Amino acid sequence: MRKPFYLTTGVLSLVLGLAGVFLPLLPTTPFVLLAAFCFARGNPAWEARLLADPRFGPSIRAWRERGAISVYGKRLAVLMMLISALGGWYLLTPPWHWVPAAFCAVVGAWVMTRPSA
Repeated sequence: MRKPFYLTTGVLSLVLGLAGVFLPLLPTTPFVLLAAFCFARGNPAWEARLLADPRFGPSIRAWRERGAISVYGKRLAVLMMLISALGGWYLLTPPWHWVPAAFCAVVGAWVMTRPSA
């Protein structure tokens, strides 16, 4: 029963991750990491293909081995969060305009504390 669940979740995560390559507000890496996690439990052959992929494999291995994020990935993530927080600040009414800023500050601080790949 678990295997089909992991396989379905892995495929859905991979589809969302691949869509994130083309859609700027949809994050790619978290979905690909989730897909690798699910494939490890649902279909190890698919996990091996994902790890062998030249685009996604290195970041998955870096995350698994050291919890590392590339410097480029960190910069891009923080930049996107800054843009999102500023958008929330100007588009939401007080006190709601603080929510995106607070969330992005916490997540951005966490991202910056991860080791660099």
